[in-house]
Amino acid sequence: MTKDHKDHFGEKLKEAERAREHQYFAERDRQLLAKLRGAQEGKQEEVVKEAAQMRCPKCGVHLQQRTVRDIHVAECSACHGVWLGQGELEKIGQRESDGWIARWLRTEFPESK
Repeated sequence: MTKDHKDHFGEKLKEAERAREHQYFAERDRQLLAKLRGAQEGKQEEVVKEAAQMRCPKCGVHLQQRTVRDIHVAECSACHGVWLGQGELEKIGQRESDGWIARWLRTEFPESK
């Protein structure tokens, strides 16, 4: 091999090494940017969740908590919508074993066996 051949081969190796280095840093930058975007999206979700807390899903007015016959409900003063918490619908169904609500609950939510 001639000296020019060795220099040419050495330059090719250096170019390949630089290319791999550029690929490594480009991938690392992509990963860091994705991580930052994920953190920002998480913060935005928290802000939206906090802003929507105890607001009417229909009109956005703050909901008022009420207790009617031991059933806790959230009521909208603007559109008069009523929202039940977890387990409240079942309490209503237990009180009315033969009423239309209980029959509807049994058809919509059959007990799993």
